[in-house]
Amino acid sequence: MQMKQWYMEYKIHKNRTGLLGDIASLMGMLEINILTINGVEDRTRGMLLQTNDDEKIEVMGKMLEKVDNITINALRKPKLVDILAVRHGRYPERDSDDKKTFRFTREELGLLVDFLGEIFKRDGNQVIGLRGMPRVGKTESVIAGSVCSNKRWTFVSSTLLKQTVRQQLSMDEMNPNNVFIIDGIVSSMRANDQHRLLVQEIMAMESTKVIEHPDIFIRETPYNYDLFNVIIELRHDPAEEISYDALTSGYGDFI
Repeated sequence: MQMKQWYMEYKIHKNRTGLLGDIASLMGMLEINILTINGVEDRTRGMLLQTNDDEKIEVMGKMLEKVDNITINALRKPKLVDILAVRHGRYPERDSDDKKTFRFTREELGLLVDFLGEIFKRDGNQVIGLRGMPRVGKTESVIAGSVCSNKRWTFVSSTLLKQTVRQQLSMDEMNPNNVFIIDGIVSSMRANDQHRLLVQEIMAMESTKVIEHPDIFIRETPYNYDLFNVIIELRHDPAEEISYDALTSGYGDFI
């Protein structure tokens, strides 16, 4: 049978000596491999497991339900947030109302880059919106995420070094395996018709697109919020307000 990965998370009620060893021994007897283990939030431990027999996972879960010192919070095929929780010891902050929106601060750039890198590894069409004020690290995070996923990035529009408004791309740049970076303000408010046609062509491709300032892009183009698979908000600190009025009224000041 094919080897599969599983994510297990449990809450520790009494962290007695040898508790982890007992759990690991049970997994060893069932021939369930522990790939990664880490503390996740307060008194919670996460494990990334591997086995070729799903029934062994079911048996282990039922046995661990009888252990008084712990409570199993999750036993499932790993989601992206599970993988990140094991690697970094915490889950990305997620909007309670809008489940596709995740929030990060500059102190969490490592977590954000890993998050983007895992998304970029996926095949097919993906559109990621990236909110944030100037000089917070939006574009740099996308580039670093592209490196982590071993993918090439292509600037369609940007203000990273100078205002970039592409009107055409080479054959290599139009590779669907690339990560296309679009500045939503530049492409929708500062560009000519030829650039907009290029953006439409890219948006129709089965590829990964990252759109900075997605709310302006939605407001100024025929696209809507349903276009986005994930929305990321990046702030200098949790209390920072992302104000698009300041961005659009004096956009030249940030170029």
